[in-house]
Formats: sequence, C-alpha cells, structure tokens
Amino acid sequence: MQRVESEITRIIQEIEYDEVTHLFGMLSGGKRLRAKLILKIAPTHEKAPLLAAIVELIHGASLLHDDVIDEATLRRGVASVNATEGSKIAVMLGDILYSKAFTELLSFDRDIAKIIASSVTALSKGEMMDVKMANNFNSDEDKYLEMLYLKTATLIEAAAVSAAILAGKETLSHSIYGRNLGLSFQIIDDILDITGDAATLGKPAMNDFVEGKCTLPYIYLYKVLSDDEKEKLINLHAKVLDEQESRWIKEKMQEHKSIEKSFELAQKLSQEAMGVMKDDEQLINILQTMIKRSY
Repeated sequence: MQRVESEITRIIQEIEYDEVTHLFGMLSGGKRLRAKLILKIAPTHEKAPLLAAIVELIHGASLLHDDVIDEATLRRGVASVNATEGSKIAVMLGDILYSKAFTELLSFDRDIAKIIASSVTALSKGEMMDVKMANNFNSDEDKYLEMLYLKTATLIEAAAVSAAILAGKETLSHSIYGRNLGLSFQIIDDILDITGDAATLGKPAMNDFVEGKCTLPYIYLYKVLSDDEKEKLINLHAKVLDEQESRWIKEKMQEHKSIEKSFELAQKLSQEAMGVMKDDEQLINILQTMIKRSY
C-alpha cells in the first residue's frame, strides 16, 4: 500500500498544478478497498501498485462528481470539496483525476485498459440511472440492483479481473467475486445509512432516502405495507424527515424485518463469492471483514 500511495503522489505531482495537489490532499483516502483487492490478487506483479493507484484515482473522481450531483456537504466525515470550493472546482478536479488516470492506463496491455475504461462508462451510466430513479419512489428491486451493479460493483469487478490478468489467474471466478463483493459492499452501506449514527457515517442518518434514493430496505418495506402505509412512505420520500417520521420508518422496518432481509441478500452474494474463491483465504477475509461492518 505504501507503493500505491507513492504512485498516487507521483501521478498528482505530474499534473504540475499546486491547486490540484492542495485539493487532492484534502481528500480522505478511504478504505482503499479496490487497491487492496488488486494487491491481494497480483501481489508480486511490479505494475500492480500502479494499477491500484489508477483505480483509486478513478474512484476518487467518481466520488467528487457524486458529491456535486447529490449536493453533499460531507464526505467521510469531513467537508466535501464542493462544499468548501464550489461545485465547479469539484467537477474540474474530478475531470483532471479521470483524465490523468486514463493517461496512466495507456502503459498497460490493451485488455486491461479496455476493462477499466469500460467500467468507468458503466459507472457513469449507473450514476445517471441513480439520479433519474431518485425523481420518483422506486419499488423495483431488479432495477435497483442493476443500477447498483453499474454504479458500484463494475469498478470493483474490473479491478479484480484486471489484477487476475496481471497475475495470470483465471478471470471468470475473479469477475464473479468482484461483482458480488461490490454489490454486497453497497448493500451493507445501504443498511448502515439507516442503522448508523451521523458521527459514524460522516453524514446524516437516513440521508439516502432524503436524497430520493430507495435502497433495498425501503423497497422490501414497501412490498409488505398496507395501502395506506405505502402512501405514507411514498409521501415521505425525498423530504427532510423529522424525528417522528424517521422513527415510524425504522419501527416498520423492524416489524417487517426489512433490514434483515437486505442483509440476507448481502450474505448470499458474499457466500457465492467465497464459493468461487474457496482456496484464496485473503480474498475470503476481505468479504468477511466487509460483511461484519453491518448493524
């Protein structure tokens, strides 16, 4: 990981603009899940740290754009770039990170470059779907999971497959692993948005629903509510909730086990990923650590 961080620093410095260096320094590195995944799949390949750095820069760029789209003021517990510097600067910083990452990607084989680049197209498509879906209450589980795959899982899947190519390992199992890791990771995040507190989350609790996002617990809840309760839930969608409204949603989720059902899907996806990687203890540990983040 030290080599990854060194590569990231080098790439940022090569942009030769102090403002970019300063702004990038304000960003929290996060869990570096994608980088760690690449290093565990291709631990001895000399170019693995560079690939990990590229993927982390792409992920960072996508988060900058996400925060602008969501008008988020916090990212990982600290003020977002769009909150402190404005949306124009945040978008341009994201563009710089994207373009510089693609420039570095040219040093890799065509197959790897195509896999990573295609995942960014899918990621952007997923972000657009997410924005469109937030305009209305969505109760379609399949539609939500498709968006989740595009927005979150594709880059993790691409990281796993690309690392497998570097290491000369079989790609299909790593594709399944990366896809399921990405989906289950985001489902756990969806759960934590409801069950966590603002201090832990680094953003207000139940913020997803306030922003118009109907994550799995809300979709599962909607399916089992009475007609009057369904109407009430829809009326609460995409608005700032008071304490009584938040409590009503949480009580109904507890009554109908919406959180538990969401967690069961995350577990199912994780078990499937463990099944295709049953001989790789390190990759199994990543899944087990991720799933333990839950409520």
